[in-house]
Amino acid sequence: MIFANGMIYDASEQKRILKALEHNINETILHRPLDTETVIAAFDELSQRLRRGEVSFVTPKMQVERKDELLQTAVRMLRRSSMEYKVKMELGQNFFSPKLTGPPLGFDRLEIRPRPLGVLMHIAAGNMDVLPAYSIAEGLLTGNINILKLPHADNGLTLEICSLLVAIEPRLKDYIYIFDTPSSDLETLKKLASLSDGIAVWGGEEAVAAVRQFAPSGCRIIEWGHKRGFAYISGYENKEAELTALAEHIMITKQLLCSSCQVIYLDTPHMDDLSDFSKLFLKHLEQAAEKYPINDVGAVAAMTLRRYADMLECTLEPPVNAGGKVFQSQHCSITTAADKTLELSYMYGNCIVKCLPEREMLHYLRRSKGYLQTAGLICTPTRRARLTELLIRCGVNRVMRADNMSESFLGEAHDGEYALRRYTRIVNVAL
Repeated sequence: MIFANGMIYDASEQKRILKALEHNINETILHRPLDTETVIAAFDELSQRLRRGEVSFVTPKMQVERKDELLQTAVRMLRRSSMEYKVKMELGQNFFSPKLTGPPLGFDRLEIRPRPLGVLMHIAAGNMDVLPAYSIAEGLLTGNINILKLPHADNGLTLEICSLLVAIEPRLKDYIYIFDTPSSDLETLKKLASLSDGIAVWGGEEAVAAVRQFAPSGCRIIEWGHKRGFAYISGYENKEAELTALAEHIMITKQLLCSSCQVIYLDTPHMDDLSDFSKLFLKHLEQAAEKYPINDVGAVAAMTLRRYADMLECTLEPPVNAGGKVFQSQHCSITTAADKTLELSYMYGNCIVKCLPEREMLHYLRRSKGYLQTAGLICTPTRRARLTELLIRCGVNRVMRADNMSESFLGEAHDGEYALRRYTRIVNVAL
């Protein structure tokens, strides 16, 4: 399906729509500029309709557990106060108003005119249902025309949200284009990229490498993820509550998010401590698995096959850092490892536990500096300030607690950067 000019078209119309796309974009840039207030008002109305339950078709489309909570998050993030706060936090007051410079040493004064990047192409990941629509929202807040390549697992939710948004505010129809184009259709992707001033890509190294293949020279590539999250344990405030919270976080997120816990690091040099912890934590993890069961049978089967393949490889060629153990329960598992590398777990309730003494934290975590995102810090109150600062120096962008590792909040940065700033440019004009 394709969304263009405020309407949904069949994929058979793609060639015709692409042929007219450059002309339509240029006409919009030349004659129909978009102001931030128009966007905020439209999203505020959308938020109110979601809150009142008038948009009943949205919830069944969300193919995730805890649908009501996700819907409430969307209501909270899209309302006027939230959008205004986001713009103020990321861009400051009156960002798009022209300003005069006053350089020293006799240099001539210039006018600063912040502007949208122009046309922003979004290549969204499918691991979070509302992410494609929220990415478009960020592009709209900065006045950009938005071209979205839908992720495979979107299930039509983004098309419905954008259709409603354009019905609320018709002026947005010239600023949203959505293509359900497969990644193998390089000809179409090259065409869309050629019209773009920037490409926001949500994904890992493979996704970014693919974008670089079809992105034109000079096009700004804005990378978001994939990053990795981990927990670091150095004592407790409330051991039972904190381990329960960490286990529930692992099962609720299925370890699919950049902020999800993949590895649990213990502030100890002793491998025996890993076994003791794993036996204890496995009970919490199994209780969380029963409370938040994973219903994606296909994904769990794929992870099981991956684990089996890795076990065969280890049997044929034992790893250098051998010495780990597997603690298996009915619905989850914990694997201890002798190395200290931050790595991706088997996900879906299968986590890794490693030693990482505080004195070695910077040395080892800095090796993963390009992947660090969220650390769930569990420690005694007297150690929290010191360990927080140390994690920040390692390159971590979010230091959270066990129960809110993946929580979104107003004013939050993406991977240590404000998205709205990256979606704009600064123009200097001689007076």
